[in-house]
Amino acid sequence: MAASLLRARVTGFARQASGRGMASYVAAVDQGTSSTRVILYDAQTGIPVPGGSHQQVLSVATPSAGWAQIDPLEILASVENCAAGALAKCGATASDIVGIGITNQRETTVVWDRRTGEPLHDALVWYDTRTRQIVADLENSLGGSDHLRDKCGLPISTYFSGVKLRWLLDNVPAVQASVHSGDALVGTIDSWLIWKMTGGETHATDFTNASRTMLMDLSSVSWDPECAEALGISSMFAALPTIRSCAENFGVVTQSGCPSLAGAAITGCIGDQQSAMVGQRCFREGMAKTTYGTGAFALMNTGTSPSQSSTGLLTTALFQFGAGTPPWYALEGSVGSCAVGQDWFCRELQMFSEAKELHALADTVPAGADGVKFVSAFGGLLAPRWRDDARGTLVGLTLAHSRKHVARAVVEGIGHQVREVIEAMVLDSGVELDTMRVDGGVANSDTLLQFQADLLGVAVERPRDVETTALGAALCAGVGSGVWNFEYIANEAAAAERSGESVVERVFIPTMEVQRREQLCDRWNLAVSSSLGWATNE
Repeated sequence: MAASLLRARVTGFARQASGRGMASYVAAVDQGTSSTRVILYDAQTGIPVPGGSHQQVLSVATPSAGWAQIDPLEILASVENCAAGALAKCGATASDIVGIGITNQRETTVVWDRRTGEPLHDALVWYDTRTRQIVADLENSLGGSDHLRDKCGLPISTYFSGVKLRWLLDNVPAVQASVHSGDALVGTIDSWLIWKMTGGETHATDFTNASRTMLMDLSSVSWDPECAEALGISSMFAALPTIRSCAENFGVVTQSGCPSLAGAAITGCIGDQQSAMVGQRCFREGMAKTTYGTGAFALMNTGTSPSQSSTGLLTTALFQFGAGTPPWYALEGSVGSCAVGQDWFCRELQMFSEAKELHALADTVPAGADGVKFVSAFGGLLAPRWRDDARGTLVGLTLAHSRKHVARAVVEGIGHQVREVIEAMVLDSGVELDTMRVDGGVANSDTLLQFQADLLGVAVERPRDVETTALGAALCAGVGSGVWNFEYIANEAAAAERSGESVVERVFIPTMEVQRREQLCDRWNLAVSSSLGWATNE
């Protein structure tokens, strides 16, 4: 997709790049839940450099049921390793980099000491649910989960950073001591990386990541002390990072922070799902996409004013291309388990050798999986149901079923949850979708996308390059560095015309009859009801 979007556009596209040497690059740091990647893009064309990428798998620890944490130092080291690998493959150095864009797993939360630069605990991953009791207590004391929605757009949930900070403050003595002494700094993964990479010079986050904390007022784009007080973390308020736009200079990388990128500037920062929206160039109100990755995330552009949901969706930041420019907003719905669920069947249960086999077997079973349903609620159900008490459930089995039916049920479970999110978006927005754009690694599954099209009753478009998250970060960095022009990259029609080729690799057209679709959805609802009430605080 990247090659199609930005091919041969020196005139009107490259600004500073046209005055540079033969080789100049924009580097995208794509820091995800399960891996980190660095991808280099040509600063004149915006095309990924052949061979100019490197990826490293990360290890997420699960010390207790529902817990998920990762070493922040491992994340930092992975950025250095990936940057070094990508540059080496191109024979390039940091002096060839005109801007670095960071996109990251959102909500995952870190607390560190400004004096030592060391994390005070592992980062709590976005799908970690150890905060269930904190959430229940807050709901009781504040009068429900929606107490903060009008300000921050989010329900009180284990999903978001604010309650993760509360858990760290309540349960980690080192965090308590550092907050008391004024030495603590807090943030999401982007803030941690920016602070470390700039040698402690910049403590900042961007508009999109800040919107996932339950601490930012969406309208004023500022931290809200009343939200912090309601969550019981007022003592951490001074430790929060500065909120900036997605495309501006965040500081220069130091030798101690990330040697391979030392001397280059970080000029873009954006949360991963918003980055995929930018990579898909969903710049017009009403445009939507779904990313099928570790989880599945659907977003719809709602314009320059926050739009509150009546169906349980999230009101969230979308992008802001430069300080002083209007912020844009979105509605979002999230499915907590997508790739992480299918990987569990492969690695932990060893039912399938790899995800590719799972999807191949799923394709041999007709829609409906002969009555088998799998609800991938490993850490509860997110929007629009918001049931923290749900747990992963496989139902409908008989002796006539085999692992191929389980495979089909796993794939269809993803599709059903995404359908619920999209239907809620249509109700909230009043916009009837005629096409849904998709990306992410799991979107390579033809079986999933055909079933998704059948459930939604609309066409599903898969781009040539399904990994659009890194592209979004590169576009932010290019605009932030002044290399690229936002007005140009936002002009989708002109880009498609100049590229001379379609950005779409395949369109999946719905073929299922409405009555059959409704039958499958009814059975899915029955399966979901079986998944509820299983979680305890024991």
